[in-house]
Amino acid sequence: MGSVLESTDVKNKLEDLSGVVIKPGENPYNALIDACHSNPAEIQALYSAHRVRRNAQQKEKFLAADYKELIIDQHLLRLEDQSIEPGYVDPRHCMVFWGRPPWHIIELAAEVQRRLKVAAPSLWLMPMPRMHITALELAHSRTAEEIAAIRTTLEPAIPAIANHTLHHRARLVKPMVSYDLSALALSFLPAAGEVSPTSAPATSASVSDTTTTTTTTMKQHDDNYTYHHLRRDLWNTSKDAGLQIDSRYVVPSAHITLGRYLTDADHDTPEKRASWVAAIDEVNAWLEAEVWDKEDVAAAQWLVGQERGLDVRVGTLWYGGGRTVMTGEGF
Repeated sequence: MGSVLESTDVKNKLEDLSGVVIKPGENPYNALIDACHSNPAEIQALYSAHRVRRNAQQKEKFLAADYKELIIDQHLLRLEDQSIEPGYVDPRHCMVFWGRPPWHIIELAAEVQRRLKVAAPSLWLMPMPRMHITALELAHSRTAEEIAAIRTTLEPAIPAIANHTLHHRARLVKPMVSYDLSALALSFLPAAGEVSPTSAPATSASVSDTTTTTTTTMKQHDDNYTYHHLRRDLWNTSKDAGLQIDSRYVVPSAHITLGRYLTDADHDTPEKRASWVAAIDEVNAWLEAEVWDKEDVAAAQWLVGQERGLDVRVGTLWYGGGRTVMTGEGF
């Protein structure tokens, strides 16, 4: 019989630092939308407040005089190093709706991984093909049979859920590294009217009537349907299908997990921890200066559903695994 392991969630509770209070029994995503009057700028501000406060909180923990240790994911450690417990298999089955990043976002995430791996060589990195954003977690830490029953209940609604982003396009912008004592992620903010360039061919008669050049114009987006609205709608559709949604947490966060810690080796002295925090600050400064670019967010923006619709997925999902039930149509 395998080990009964404690989840990192027990030691590393992900609390909502936006200041929004969720009322028992209601769709938890409505609370933030209502508090922000469904205004995308206000929603973005609360997402930003959450991740900035959490990073500040975690920075204090890394640099604290009474720092003890990282929170090592014991499940992942055993999967990666089978000598600890030969034959170990993750027993935690889940069902989720994932958004799959388009290729330019995957490339950006991989570059961030590369920069941080230099600062912490022992990091476990999420493989590029497994990168995802969890739009909604329906159930976690269940048996395979329990997840199969949940899937059966949801079956009639799965096509509508997988294809929801085809006609409900939520945009994410302003990536930043978010981190804590167990993992790090590339987090995004719901867009709020940021402009982005669109290129269009224009005919020039200066040399030949057939000479074509490219002109760039700035496009203003309608961001009234935000990522938080998307999460709200997925929750409602699942609830209407007869499910009791059991998410581990509901916080204003839109993130792709980049990596996890499997050893204290890169962080076992105050100097190493200070260097690690400085490396994250440096990457975030680079992202804001070079990737956010107020006049050109194309390199950083992500319309959820680009290239692929939502990935309805089941199985042992914690580290990008599991299997797809259905992937929606992309655009």
